[in-house]
Formats: sequence, structure tokens, C-alpha cells
Amino acid sequence: MSAVVHAGLLTARAYRGTVRIPVFAVMNLVQPMIWLLLFGQLFRSVVEIPGFAAPGDSYLEFIAPGVVMMTAMFGAAWAGTSFVQDMDRGVMDRLLASPASRAAMLVSTMAWYAVIAVVQGLVVLAVAWLGGARFDGGPLGIAVLFAAVVLLTCLFAAMSNAFALLARSQEALIGLSQLIVLPLMFLSSAVMDTRLSAGWVADAARFNPFDWAVVAGREALTGSADWGLVGSRLGLLAAAVLVMTWLATGAFRAYRASA
Repeated sequence: MSAVVHAGLLTARAYRGTVRIPVFAVMNLVQPMIWLLLFGQLFRSVVEIPGFAAPGDSYLEFIAPGVVMMTAMFGAAWAGTSFVQDMDRGVMDRLLASPASRAAMLVSTMAWYAVIAVVQGLVVLAVAWLGGARFDGGPLGIAVLFAAVVLLTCLFAAMSNAFALLARSQEALIGLSQLIVLPLMFLSSAVMDTRLSAGWVADAARFNPFDWAVVAGREALTGSADWGLVGSRLGLLAAAVLVMTWLATGAFRAYRASA
């Protein structure tokens, strides 16, 4: 069978695992909802600060794309847990001995977490809309937002899988993931316009893949998007996904060498 068929079968396996225990997908929405609803009210007056985003935007409209990306990144950071579970149960060794390619194993995980991230992102946008947020970008803007969601999810799912193969421990995977995702979230424009942050924060955000996704999604949702900016950020994300997928595929060799 081809790698595409293998990836499809393994994605269906991941789907069945999520359907059996859907509470984890639901729980991953709790923290983003707190950010969206609580922070959306607590800091709604910051839009009045001179230089904050575009005049007239509500803070809820500003933070909603950031929360969508936070949901995607936090969820994808847990993708490697399925690899760790497969290692503990001896499934990983059987998969590696089967005709299934390493790429198919990676792509299936990335694809399934991307599906989850899109569904969760739709929920976040719906709640933001009920809260009064309006997005002038229309269907095209929303489609571009979710293109960024998919790329961001694939990037961090591949990273999480690589960590899992190298660390081979649930605790180590969680520690490494949190060590990376939390700083990336705060060194971005997800919850605060970096023009109002310290200069070094804005400089760091320029090299932050999470911020690339936030900027692309937020810009696409505006009524007058800078499509050059959007395209450059999506291009950077796509390049990062390719590099991380290549690195994660190489992590399989490190796993087999240490088995």
C-alpha cells in the first residue's frame, strides 16, 4: 500500500482513539475560553491606548485570532503522547516493523491534530462572535486563518513527536513542551500588541513561528488585509513545517538506535 493509504489508516486510528475519550479534546478548550472571555473583558480598555492595533477594533476581535492559535499550539504540543503510549505498549516497534512508512506515522498524527484544531478554532470564533466580535475579512479571511491553524498545528505536532521519540517519557515530553510553548505564547502579539511591549519582545516575535500564525490569521480577518504580510508569514510557517517534519522523521532513527 502507498504512504497515503498508510497515513489514512493511521489517521482513522487516531480518530477512533479520540472518539473513545473525547473529554481530552473538550478540556483543551477550557483554558482558551478563559483567555477569550476573561481577558476579553478585563483588558477591553487597552484598545484606547494610543498605538494599539487599528483604531476602532475591540479587544475581543484582537485577541480571538490569538486564542485560536493558542488552542492549536497547546493541543499539538500533546501530539507526542500518542507516540509515548505506543512505545509503552509495544505498538511502536510493531509499526516500525510493518510496511508503514515513518512519514505516514508522522503525517497521520499531524493531520488528525489539525482536524481537532480547526474544530476547536471554529468554536472559539463562534463564542467570540456571540460576544460581539465581528471580522470584516469574511469567508476568505476565515479560510486563511485556518490555513495558518493547520500549518501551526503540523509544526508543533511534528516537534512533539520528535520530542517523544527522543525522550521516550510522558513526563519529559510534557516538561519540554511547556518549556517551549509558554514562552512562545508570551513573546508574541497573541494577547498584546507588540508595538506596546518592550523592544526585545517585538524583536523576538519576528522569529516566533507562533506569532507568524497569529499575525497571518489576524491580518486576514481584517477588512483591508496586507496580503503580502499574510503570504510571507504563511510561507515561513510552511518552511518551518517542512524542516520540523524532516527532523522528526530523523528522530525515528535515534529511537531505533537506542531501543
